[in-house]
This record gives sequence, structure tokens and C-alpha cells, in this order.
Amino acid sequence: MSAPAVRAAATLLVALLAPFQQRAPDFARQLEQQADTDKTWRAAGDGYMQVEKITYRSKAGDIDIPAFVFQPLKLRGAKGHPAIVWVHENIRGHLYEHYIPYIREATAKGYIVIAPEYRGSIGYGKAFYDAIDYGGLEVDDVVTAAEVLKTKYPQVDPARIGIMGWSHGGMITLLSIFRNPTLFKSAVAMVPVTNLFQRLAYKGVERQHELIDPANRYGGLPAERRDVYKDRSPVYSVDRLQIPLYVGVTKNDEDVNIEEDMQLVDALRARKPALAETTVYDNPPGGHTFDRRVDPKTWQPENTREQRDSWNRVWTFLDWHLDPFHADMRSSTK
Repeated sequence: MSAPAVRAAATLLVALLAPFQQRAPDFARQLEQQADTDKTWRAAGDGYMQVEKITYRSKAGDIDIPAFVFQPLKLRGAKGHPAIVWVHENIRGHLYEHYIPYIREATAKGYIVIAPEYRGSIGYGKAFYDAIDYGGLEVDDVVTAAEVLKTKYPQVDPARIGIMGWSHGGMITLLSIFRNPTLFKSAVAMVPVTNLFQRLAYKGVERQHELIDPANRYGGLPAERRDVYKDRSPVYSVDRLQIPLYVGVTKNDEDVNIEEDMQLVDALRARKPALAETTVYDNPPGGHTFDRRVDPKTWQPENTREQRDSWNRVWTFLDWHLDPFHADMRSSTK
């Protein structure tokens, strides 16, 4: 092959591979965007809730975790409020502004909300980004938030702490309650990642491994490290469930495909029917994000019937188990 032909072939190969190569993150830009997000959250609290940004040391002991804390405008006093650990979506995400109307609603009900920006989240620099440990130490980061509520916020009732997450955050929610069976009072996992074997096989083993484990903390692919992938796949720990759990999924999910999620739903229905509630939606607008879609100008939810139904079920479930309307759960039974 002639030199020009070699160069042409090389150019073509680069062009073909370009869509599959990840660009290096712009960490300076991410920091700027996070500062804007912080401002948006503070402004969103005006007239609705108290907003605070804190950091705490992860129980893993190696990193400080930023977190938002949202409280009702009027507090009841010691142990007067239940709390929710709110776990954001995406492998590389943060507390998105589309949660604004729902966290406002939570605080209006009487909940205190803590939203940890667990390791690997964007907006906190390169070292934090590179510390990603998918299904591993990030779970410790999130679980520590419950301990922060107990020790730093006397207005939180330690017996009424729930946890809720979406997608990857749903996976973290499930791993949190399976590894710490009695730490939380109840849990909600929406469209959660459930089975890494299924996920990698369905979406491409090498590509998914690079996304979730860029530093190769797992030590290899599923066939090489079955124990690691199994430990980080919630579907294999269903028998550890000891608290009430609600799971919502949808058939038109293009991220966490229904073939993956139904493994968890079926396992819960078969083996934990007394503790688990599940809903399978058919074809809601938005698919994977159907329950979180809002108008970015007004922060008003889209208000589709599936979105309304989903939040009605979630709040009914959490309100029943955490009772945000009373300073003491016993007062609701008198």
C-alpha cells in the first residue's frame, strides 16, 4: 500500500473511532457550572426552604463529600422531622436542578433532605472525578449522609430516615439498604440499575466497563471478576431486604432496559412480597426520565398522568412509613 493510501486509511480509522472515544473533561468549566448550580439551588429555596451546602468525611475515610441540605422554613425542634437521603442519577452526575419542585415538596411536607455528591460526581475537580468507585465506596459516601443527619442535625428523628434514588442513584439506594439492612426506615428506587452482568452484556462489555470502571478498580471484566460484579449488582442481594421498599420501572426505558429491571421486580414480588411494592409503567413520555421531567424556566413538572401517578405513589409510600406530618410518629396514633 502506498504512503498516501496508508495516511488515508489512518485518517478514516480515526474518523470512525472518534464517536467512541471519550473527550477529556473540562474540569475548570465543570467547576464554573457547579457554582451556577449552587446559586440556582440557593435561589430555589427562597420562600420555600432553607438551603445549605456542607461537606463531610466519608465513612470510607479517604475523601470529603459535598452535600446539599434542605430543611423546612419552620423547624419543629429536637427529633421533630423525618429525613430523606436523596441520591442523584447518572454515573457522572450531580444534584440536577430538575429535582427542585420535588425537594420543595418534600420540605413542605416536613422532610429534611440531604443530597450527597458522592465520589465521581461532576463539578468538584479532577481528583474527585477520578475517585469513582461504581457500586463500591460511593455507597459508603451516601450511607455516611444518614450518620451526618443523626449527629449534626438534632431536629432529625434518627428512627425516621429514608433513602431515595434514581437510575444509578437507585442502584446506590438498593446497595445501601442491602449492605446496611436496618439503617434506614424505608427506601425508594426508581428505574434502578440492578444487574451489571445483564447491563454489560446488553450494552457492550468493553464500553460499559470503561464507563463504570475507568480505573479498573474491579480488576477485570465480568468473566474474570464474577464476585465483584455480583456484589455490586443489587438483584443478587434481594434476600437481605429488611425494610419497606418501593421500586418503579418503565417498559420504554432506553437506559436501564426493562429486561434488566424486571429481574429485580420479579425477585421482589416472589421473595419479598410483604416488604416490597413495585410498579411497571408501559410507555410514559420520557421513558427513563418520565418522573423527573420539568420546565427548566419555571421548574414546574410536566404533569403527565404517569408522572403524577408515580409521585403520588412515592409520597404515599414515604409518608406512610416516615410520617412527616408529626413531630413524633406516636402522636399520629393517639
